[in-house]
Amino acid sequence: PARLSLAYNGTQVLERGRPLGAEPDVLLVTVVVVALLAGSVAGAATGFAGGLLVDTMTLGTLGQTSIVLILAGYWAGRYGETTGRGRRFAVPLTAFATSVLATFGAIALHVLLGQGVSARTALAALVPSAILAGVLAVPTHRLARFVLADSAPLVRPRRIELV
Repeated sequence: PARLSLAYNGTQVLERGRPLGAEPDVLLVTVVVVALLAGSVAGAATGFAGGLLVDTMTLGTLGQTSIVLILAGYWAGRYGETTGRGRRFAVPLTAFATSVLATFGAIALHVLLGQGVSARTALAALVPSAILAGVLAVPTHRLARFVLADSAPLVRPRRIELV
């Protein structure tokens, strides 16, 4: 129920208000925050579930938003598992960077699927949207820490081995 209401709010209510041309993406910020708190697998799963809900509710191409949010959640989770723990500005910077990368990923996915996309329209609000994502990430992180407090804490790996 919480994901459903979040997906609905992210697609309907918040897209009507665009401060400085920015498009707030609360779902992406939530995926990043969950990934930072619970890890890469939980971030990817949250991205899949949220993206599937958005695609279903907007009657868009099924899986298109999911694949972008899966990659964003996994990347943010890996960053949180390896280097992002305990850093003061990890949450807003990760939300900022993920917002930029997700925008480019969504544009690339539209092009690969042969759908018309205006890069000028998508990139015009890129920086304000990314800044807004970083700002929204701080209160979302505090709320998610409270909600996810009962979940098992992540064990930080000692070393990362490349195979």
